[in-house]
Amino acid sequence: MTNNQPERCSWCESADDYRAYHDNVWGRPVSDPIELFAKLCLDGQQAGLSWLTILRKQSGYEKAFLGFDPQAIVAMSDADRELLYSNRDIIRSKAKIDAIFTNAEAYIRLEEKGVKFERWLWEFVGGSPIINAYSTQSEIPTETEASQSMAKALKKEGFKFVGPTICYAFMEAVGMVNDHVTSCHCYQPVADQMKQFTL
Repeated sequence: MTNNQPERCSWCESADDYRAYHDNVWGRPVSDPIELFAKLCLDGQQAGLSWLTILRKQSGYEKAFLGFDPQAIVAMSDADRELLYSNRDIIRSKAKIDAIFTNAEAYIRLEEKGVKFERWLWEFVGGSPIINAYSTQSEIPTETEASQSMAKALKKEGFKFVGPTICYAFMEAVGMVNDHVTSCHCYQPVADQMKQFTL
């Protein structure tokens, strides 16, 4: 890179906030169930849009959906829910907004069955991160057998906006796979963090 900038994955180079997200968040393993739930919901909001659009509205979503606490979401009144449809701080798609409520209900049902959400999700990669070694962006898949299995299982439990492509983007973001290209300055630090990861 020029100007003493470190080399990064090419997809994040269009904006400073995108670069910051790439450097500090994307691909770092996540074990917290609420953080995983939030990311899954946010990735669903991305459908048909760029991730940067959602990233720039993330704080709006966190405020609107009460920190993505599933219990707090399902306890919202009909009036509060109605206000979300005109909330300019989030994507004003009724289907996408309703999906977060549906997902919160599905999360709670899993919890009531004694399922730990974080362990359940991480089982789709065998409980530990997969450290890939792609040298170019074009080599990286948009879905895998693991993301297809995750999507199928999530849909069966009642989750919405969780197709295999969304699930793979989620897996990349929460560090279930390391899809930083090998020349990226984050590749090795993320790989090292993944080797230390335990649920």
